[in-house]
Amino acid sequence: MSTAMLEHDPAPSAPAVRPPVSRTSTLVIIAFGLVYVVWGSTYLAIRVGIESFPPLLLAGSRHLLTGLILYPILRWKTGVRPTPAHWRMSFITGFLLLFLGNGGVCLAERTVPSGVTALLVATVSLWMVLVDWLRPEGTRPGPRVVAGLLLGFGGLALLVGPKNLGGSGRVDPFGVGILVIASLAWASGSVYSKHAGGPGSPLLGVAMQSLAGGVCLWIAGIASGEVGALHLEAISVRSWVALGYLIAFGSMVGFTAYIYILKKSTATRVATYAFVNPVVALFLGWLLVGESITLRTVIAAAVILTAVLLVIIAPHAAPLRAKRPVIEPAEV
Repeated sequence: MSTAMLEHDPAPSAPAVRPPVSRTSTLVIIAFGLVYVVWGSTYLAIRVGIESFPPLLLAGSRHLLTGLILYPILRWKTGVRPTPAHWRMSFITGFLLLFLGNGGVCLAERTVPSGVTALLVATVSLWMVLVDWLRPEGTRPGPRVVAGLLLGFGGLALLVGPKNLGGSGRVDPFGVGILVIASLAWASGSVYSKHAGGPGSPLLGVAMQSLAGGVCLWIAGIASGEVGALHLEAISVRSWVALGYLIAFGSMVGFTAYIYILKKSTATRVATYAFVNPVVALFLGWLLVGESITLRTVIAAAVILTAVLLVIIAPHAAPLRAKRPVIEPAEV
């Protein structure tokens, strides 16, 4: 309540009850920490999971179980009844975000270190600019954003450049190619979901996408013969723990924290997760599973993350048709 309003109120009543600022600030800080650390750690969890699980079935099990747990709870709690149009949108976004995006990450981590994978996934911010520009009535990027795009894709090229550059071997080009497709698919699904509309509840939408993406991943796993390669008795305890961690923390806790900070903070601050997650993933991969951090990786990380930061902080022109700003997370 403003001071001016109090001055013109002849008989001010008791002040309205507000949530304590300190408590809200503490929750926001905790939520940011969860998004930074939990989502940064999911790359390592995937690396551990695919030690025993076939990659598509790992991703499919994670998202299908997440959807089966969350959908009935959120359907009952929100009272929202999704329409056929909502399910159609969920299958499109589930296919792009989870089947191509997350499924591609799981496939790529067979040959690409988890920290480098997170670094390449950070280019989603760059791909989103291009996809949003190319769509009908899209937004043309400004000079600073264009500079960020050129710098970011230069860093990507550095990772797969000449062998033994600076005494460091290059990253597997095939794995990088899969991650480029996965990042482009995630960016396309994110831009589509921003303009397609949803069931009204963001968390219910996530549950629907998880169901759709999980089904697509399991179909692909069956078609590719992964089911025949799955032997439950051979799955290690650490891989089971990794799957549980991906479901409980990566998909449920992490996304809930993301939705909270999206409501309580600015879009620019929320977008910093794309800058922090790769740093967390690189550190955890080095600390816990001995992934090497080479000179090439350090230089490429500096180049790519500088490019992402340029894109995040650059002023963006308003689109021709204003939409409610939504950031789609590049969560794995």
